[in-house]
Amino acid sequence: MLELVRTRRSVRQYRDKEIEPELIELLKEAALRSPTSRNFKPWRFLFVTDKARLKALSRAKPSGSSFLTGAALGVVICADETESDVWIEDCSIASIILQLTGQSLGLGSCWIQIRNRMHDDSLTAEEYVKDVLELPVNFRVESIIAFGYPAETKPPIPKSELEYHKILDRG
Repeated sequence: MLELVRTRRSVRQYRDKEIEPELIELLKEAALRSPTSRNFKPWRFLFVTDKARLKALSRAKPSGSSFLTGAALGVVICADETESDVWIEDCSIASIILQLTGQSLGLGSCWIQIRNRMHDDSLTAEEYVKDVLELPVNFRVESIIAFGYPAETKPPIPKSELEYHKILDRG
């Protein structure tokens, strides 16, 4: 597990290759096995492979989502906010579980923050995504994870560059 964490990097360039259905099924299983507060499981996962829909989702915000057009898969992570007061935390956990699972399967991925971001001056990214996917009013969108076979290679961040000063040791 530590080796996955060490080598995981945000990948924004993907090869033009579909992800095999059996790998998508493994990603679905991983998402549904994600830890959740009090086992409420408020999250919902939309697995999007349709290129036109991925292109529409890539326009969710002015920057930081355009690379979704080159991805083979986008997983929209949302929740029914009426089911849990910690849906944000549960969705965040599921997002990283998905990314680490993808890494273990040879896929690259990148988190696209949706919650608390704007699509334009009058519409939030969350409202835009909900419109594109026709999601219910009580659903909240946390993130989209782009997946694909990497077309770029990034070296792991060297241990010497880790910010150990952010660990507060109180003994």
